[in-house]
Amino acid sequence: MSYLLTATCAVPAAGAVLTAALPAGTTEARRRTTKTVALAVAAATLALSAAVVAEFEPGGPRYQLTESHTWIKSFGISFSLGVDGIAAVLVLLTAVLVPLVMLAGWKDADPVDDEGGFESRRRTQGFFALTLAVEAMVLVSFLATDVFLFYVFFEAMLIPMYFLIGGYGDRAGGPESARQRSYAAVKFLLYNLLGGLIMLAAVIGLYVLASDQGLGTFDLPTLTTAIADGRLVLDPTAEKALFLGFFFAFAVKAPLWPLHTWLPNAMGESTAGTAVLITAVVDKVGTFAMLRFCLGLFPDASKTFAPTIMVLALIGIVYGALVAIGQKDIKRLVAYASISHFGFIIMGVFAMTSQGQSGATLYMVNHGIATGAWMLVAGFLISRRGSRLIADYGGVQKVAPVLAGTFLIGGLATLSLPGLAPFVSEFLVLVGTFTRYPAIGIIATFGIVLAALYALLLYQRTMTGPVKEGVRTMTDLKARELAVVAPLVALTLLLGVYPKPLTDIVNPAVDATLSQVHQTDPAPAHPVAATTGGEQK
Repeated sequence: MSYLLTATCAVPAAGAVLTAALPAGTTEARRRTTKTVALAVAAATLALSAAVVAEFEPGGPRYQLTESHTWIKSFGISFSLGVDGIAAVLVLLTAVLVPLVMLAGWKDADPVDDEGGFESRRRTQGFFALTLAVEAMVLVSFLATDVFLFYVFFEAMLIPMYFLIGGYGDRAGGPESARQRSYAAVKFLLYNLLGGLIMLAAVIGLYVLASDQGLGTFDLPTLTTAIADGRLVLDPTAEKALFLGFFFAFAVKAPLWPLHTWLPNAMGESTAGTAVLITAVVDKVGTFAMLRFCLGLFPDASKTFAPTIMVLALIGIVYGALVAIGQKDIKRLVAYASISHFGFIIMGVFAMTSQGQSGATLYMVNHGIATGAWMLVAGFLISRRGSRLIADYGGVQKVAPVLAGTFLIGGLATLSLPGLAPFVSEFLVLVGTFTRYPAIGIIATFGIVLAALYALLLYQRTMTGPVKEGVRTMTDLKARELAVVAPLVALTLLLGVYPKPLTDIVNPAVDATLSQVHQTDPAPAHPVAATTGGEQK
């Protein structure tokens, strides 16, 4: 039995405890020690995650590096971990982003004097410990092969995220920022707790139905295999109810329209680093879980509700993009753009085609990289000017050309420009959708046009034109900030022209997921006739 997966999750968890236990950062030297320890832990986690991907064999069994330890024997609950191709790439994405988020937020928890002379009581070690705690819980969620274990960490990650939003929010929010941060944190918590409570009822219901048929376990591979071979039969009505219980929680986390309203508040009031954690890491647990749990445990219900979910995803694509165009706040614009992107991801999942689901998985990774870069550069911009309002900027490219250039690359990636990573995933989602739902696929393409509008208009309004008064003294990106942005820009370019390393890992897991729902790709409407010697047979 390999313990590599446990180590990958345990290192950031132990690092969170160690970081929280360090002496309070009352001096610059102590704060630097805290940050260095946390960054070292994140780097060690990245090394372990890279080892997981290196050990994973794309052509091997569905779940690899598996381990299982009895937790609550009487209920068949175990600490069971396993990695498939979809989880592998998301684990690596999480491990790549967290150290970059820490570098980007290097000074976010440092004490400052506000206008009234009151020094902020933010604890430096608290910020970095909470970030590591989120990483550990997200990693367990991606790797859990026990339904109950997944549920526990799916809910537990809300606690550190709540404190990161409410206690370490954006300092550019003005006099009302503390009240707004509190509102955003509570809204985030209540929405996701409601989804989690409904899921808990569904988890219990699944266990009861499985126990009645002699399968008193929460082990995911056991349950999905039993459903596939007919040893576990769910009544159609019960299966639909259980599916909705799971799906509702995942749709809130994702977030899917109309359950999305917590996201603009949470991202708007968070630091840029925390906003990246929310949209590029935590929210991916929701879309990932749709693939692993909804389709695996409830295949018939998934097919029944797929058309409705496709319509909701389509609305999210168009709605998110339209609202993004009208935003005055930079971070809220990125938040609504992410709602549109999550619509594409969910659409790809429930298109029930290999292209759609491969594209959705790649979209999870590429959205994390591209939007992560865009948001972090936006955070650097906001920290210099002290304002999130688009109207307060203008002419930035003349005084900070590197900052403006990286901001442009992030925006172009967000609108899925060919040659950049998100284009490949968005293209696959649209192709996979069109083969089964042509009308939805056609309408969804308008999301690309709308994305071009909000991304290019934001660049034009902030980076071009006359240099505004508050921008004249703005400095360009510094070494630490370049160290944050450069890897994300490099990955955006690399995966835009050569996505094969990811598709080789992801495709076998996608094929296994499609087989669970008994779906195959639709046959071409106009098959090409076989020819011999240049003539049709």
